[in-house]
Amino acid sequence: MNDNQITCGAGEFLAVGKLFKKGLQVAVTFGNAKAIDLLAYNPENDKKKYSVQVKTQKNSKKDFFLKEQDIKDDHIYIFVALNEFENNEDYYIIKGSEMRKDVKKFFGPKKSAVRHSSLNDYKDNWKIFDQ
Repeated sequence: MNDNQITCGAGEFLAVGKLFKKGLQVAVTFGNAKAIDLLAYNPENDKKKYSVQVKTQKNSKKDFFLKEQDIKDDHIYIFVALNEFENNEDYYIIKGSEMRKDVKKFFGPKKSAVRHSSLNDYKDNWKIFDQ
């Protein structure tokens, strides 16, 4: 297993834990669903379903790899900055449709990575799963 797989796996499982704590039911796709890492639903909210993609970086200052053309409006994106082991993770949660509204804000000139600095307003935005 390479370092990137470990980083991505850590982000996915940390996100799963947070979603479980929020009361959602979650399934990990393990790469079996194109562009979807997690399938979640809220059993209390008319079984509302969510397609979730998780993007992870080790460092809270690095940008997250995601191509602008790969954004799905109906997906929720959880960006996880793992930080040092002794520190808590940072989570930024946003709908694809929200990113698509202002591509220049979220992406650099190459449109292949979401700028970490553009996500500050979406830190710990777990309420998105209440909608």
